[in-house]
Amino acid sequence: MSTATGAPTASADTTNPPATTACAAADKHAATTASTAAASLRATTATAAPKPDGRARGWQLRFAVLSLVWGFSFLFIKVGTQGFAPLQVTLGRVGFGALVLLAVLAVKRERLPRSPRTWAHLTVAAFFLNALPFSLFAYAELTIPSTLAGICNATSPLWGMALSVVALSEDRPTRRRVAGLGLGFLGVLTVLGAWQGFAGTDLTGTVMALGASLSYAVGWIYVRRTLAGVQHSHLSMSSTQLLLATAQLAVVTPLFTTAPADYPLIPLLAVFALGALGTGLAFLIQYGLVAEIGPTTAQMVTYFIPVIATAAGVALLHEQLSWNTPVGALIVLAGAALTQSRPRPSRPAPPRSDATSA
Repeated sequence: MSTATGAPTASADTTNPPATTACAAADKHAATTASTAAASLRATTATAAPKPDGRARGWQLRFAVLSLVWGFSFLFIKVGTQGFAPLQVTLGRVGFGALVLLAVLAVKRERLPRSPRTWAHLTVAAFFLNALPFSLFAYAELTIPSTLAGICNATSPLWGMALSVVALSEDRPTRRRVAGLGLGFLGVLTVLGAWQGFAGTDLTGTVMALGASLSYAVGWIYVRRTLAGVQHSHLSMSSTQLLLATAQLAVVTPLFTTAPADYPLIPLLAVFALGALGTGLAFLIQYGLVAEIGPTTAQMVTYFIPVIATAAGVALLHEQLSWNTPVGALIVLAGAALTQSRPRPSRPAPPRSDATSA
C-alpha cells in the first residue's frame, strides 16, 4: 500500500515518489502511489543507478509479483479487521514486516544505523510512512470497500506533487503537472460520485484513506529533505524504520484497544501476509527492481495496484462496483501519470545540406 499499502516507506500501498526508505502503500503503493510508491518504502531510492546492460531476465516476473502483493494488501486489511482492531492489524503488519527485514539484515551481516540523528529522522519517517497511513487505511476499511481504499492510495503522487511545489525548491509547477493535478482531482470526485451528493459513500472512511495517501506524500518529502545523503543501505534504513514504527504502535495500541479474546485463523493469516509479504518481502523486491531497471520503471507498479485491489475486492470479497469507480480510478491514474511525466527533450534540427545535384 503505499505505498500498501503502501508504498511507497514500508508501504504496500504506495510506491510513489522517487526517494524511498521502507512505502506507503500503496499503502501507498502507493504507493505510493506513489509513483511513490516506495516505497517506506520508502530513504533514497532515487539515487540508485539503473543498470541498463545488466537487467535480470526475470524482473518482469518480480514486477508482477510486487503488483499482486501490494494490490492484495487492501484485501488483507479488510479481512484482518474482521478479527482484530485496526491498530492491532497495523501493529501486526509492521511487526511481521520488520521481522522479515531484520532476518535478511542478519543474513547479509549488515548493521542498523548508529547515528542518533539518523534514528531521529527515521522516527518521523516511520510515523508518516508507516504507523499513521497504515492505521488510517485499517480504520477506513471498516466503513469503505477495499476497492475504494486501493483507489484512494493511487492519489499519493497527486498529493506529493502539490506538496513538493511548496516544500521542495527544485520542484517547480509546470502546465503539465498542474493539469495532472486537476485531472486527478476530477477523478477523485468521479469515484466519490460528487454529482449525486456523495450518496452511498462513507465520507469519514474515504477521508481517512485519502489522508493516508497524503501522509505518504508528507513522509516522502521529509525523507528527501533529511535523509537523502545518508550513507546506509536501503535494507538497513528500512529495517530501522519498520522497527521504529513497530515500537510506536506497540505503545499506542494497548492504550486504545483491548487484547483479543481469540485469534481467528483467517484474519490472523491475513495480517501475517500483509506484514511478511506486503510490508517485508515486497520492499526487498522493490529495492532490487530499482537497482536493476531504475526508479522510473519500478515506479510504474503504482498504476497496477488499484486495478488489482479492485479486481481482488470484487472477485473475492464480492464488493459492489458501480461504473463511476473504475472510470474515476482511470482518471486518477491518468492525472498521477501526468504529474510524474517529463516533456521529451526537443531533437536538434538535422543539418541542412547545401550540395546541389549535378
